Amino acid sequence: MMKYPMTKQGAEALEVELKHLKTELRPQITQAIAEARELGDLKENAEYHAAREQQGMVEARIRDIEGRLSNAQVIDVTTIAPTGKVIFGTTVTIANVDTDEEVIYQIVGDDEADIKQRKISVSSPIARALIGKEEGEIVAVKTPGGVVEYEIVEVTHK
Repeated sequence: MMKYPMTKQGAEALEVELKHLKTELRPQITQAIAEARELGDLKENAEYHAAREQQGMVEARIRDIEGRLSNAQVIDVTTIAPTGKVIFGTTVTIANVDTDEEVIYQIVGDDEADIKQRKISVSSPIARALIGKEEGEIVAVKTPGGVVEYEIVEVTHK
């Protein structure tokens, strides 16, 4: 079974969600099902069916998170000595060579990617172009609009 890279923050966020699902949501749904059962006829009981449906979704999400965590290779980049080289988990400041516009991205696992939070997947074209390169290097990234050149301004381990 292949392990998938995940940042320490990503794994912690999943563990928090898992705990919430198991200790808060699951008992609430079990209670709602019990209360709906007491109302009698289950065929016409909308509350019962809604609670059962929610229970199915929560159980599926619990299995999903447990699966992701069991297949994760958690990498805490803060424990790795910075070398100026772009590796999984690092936060990279890059500048567009033509426009001087700077962008900061953290390279994370596929499940953690969130462009609004400036977290890009390790398998994205830009991350693949950056991995293994060092501060000061220029990298060419193929974008839908053509090739864009970026200079790696800074690599940090946050």
